[in-house]
Order: sequence, then structure tokens, then C-alpha cells
Amino acid sequence: MCYNKIGDRMRTIDKKATNEIIINKSKFIGLLYRINNEEEVKSILEQLNEEYKDATHYCYAYIISNIKRFNDDGEPSGTAGIPILNVLEKNQLDNVLGVVIRYFGGIKLGSGGLIRAYTKAITSTLDKTTIVTLNEGHKIIIEFNYDRVKIIDNLLQDIKVIKKEFKETISYTILISDENYQSIEKILLDNTLNIIIKESLFI
Repeated sequence: MCYNKIGDRMRTIDKKATNEIIINKSKFIGLLYRINNEEEVKSILEQLNEEYKDATHYCYAYIISNIKRFNDDGEPSGTAGIPILNVLEKNQLDNVLGVVIRYFGGIKLGSGGLIRAYTKAITSTLDKTTIVTLNEGHKIIIEFNYDRVKIIDNLLQDIKVIKKEFKETISYTILISDENYQSIEKILLDNTLNIIIKESLFI
């Protein structure tokens, strides 16, 4: 697989960002999302089409590992999706979706004007968030008996637990870096009933 990394780390954004600019009476709404897969992209675009029903164009680009896609959504070829993608690539970002929603204001911008407008829209949105570096990691479910809860809680005190379920046994869903998982794998195996790696991702 091919990642945009510094050393062994990937660059992405820390959270969703939104920004709005007006250029020659057209409104451009830029949005940036951190994503893990193309299913998330599809879901986000469907939501945006519902939220901004009366918009003229929904242009986007995204990078997920070695996958790169863009869409001009009716704008002249190469004037919207590629400029968005270029900004993501220039900043060495990965696992990121950039969307620019346009409300046409009645004044045509021409190809050069559109390229500058979409570039500015997504660049100004990027200024609203923070670029971070992430480690390769996993989403893992662990299952263990109640008598092991103190051991597990102590072991995971610096690990992000995103879900806890208490039934006949206890199950935790955790996000853990590959490095951290390797360092505690044996202890987890000795103290849990089951370990399921649900998804490999960046955290």
C-alpha cells in the first residue's frame, strides 16, 4: 500500500472543517472530513446533497491510501475536482475528503477563475482545521470476564476505549496503534476470552 507519510506516519486533519467564501456573487462552501473508507465518502455526499438541496454543484476529491478520486459535478472538466485534489496532495494529506458546494451567483468565472475559486475555497477550509500525524492502528474488540476488569482497565488506561458492553462477559471496543498493540498483545491474550481485529486504520 502507498501512504502519504512523514517517516512512518500519515498526515491527515484532526476534525471536520467548514468555511464559506463569496467570489463574484457565487457562494462556495468548503468542507473537509477525515475518513477511513469509500463507504464513508458515499454516506457524506448523500447527506450533503440532502442538506444543500438547492446548490448548483457538489464538487469533491478524496485520498484514501493509494485511492484518489475527484468529481467536477457539471463544472468544466478539470476546474473543480482536480484543484481540490491538488490542495490535498500539496499538503500531503491522506484519509481526507474535500468537498466544495457552489451556489451560482449569475456571473461566469471562466476556467481560470473556477480553478482559483475552488482552490481558494478548499485552502481556506484547511486553515480552519489542524494537520496531524497518525500511526497505523486497529479497531479491536476484546471480551473478558468480570474478574479481569481491573487488569484490563489498568492495561488500557492510555488507550482509547470507544464502546463498553456489560453482559455475561464484558467487551470493549478499542482504537489502538499497531505499536501499542504489539507491546500488550501477550497480556491481552492471557487475560481475555476473545480478541477480534475488526478494522485496520489510522489513529
